[in-house]
Amino acid sequence: MPFSPNHLAELNLLLQFPSTSMQEGIKVHAHSAAPETVRAAESLFAKGLISQKDGGYLTPMGTEAVELTHKLQSILTSK
Repeated sequence: MPFSPNHLAELNLLLQFPSTSMQEGIKVHAHSAAPETVRAAESLFAKGLISQKDGGYLTPMGTEAVELTHKLQSILTSK
């Protein structure tokens, strides 16, 4: 099954979270963020990966998802 545009938006949003600190989060501003980014944040929240529907902090499962997303990105972009 290929990645859907929604999945790609979620992966791209996960890559925006700092991977070195659990004390830092992000905020997705509904009035200025792209609609797909707003939907991605809401979806990640519904899946239990982030603490707020507009960003917030990574949950433990979200931290693992970010680590895996970085690994996948590294694999796909290596030569």
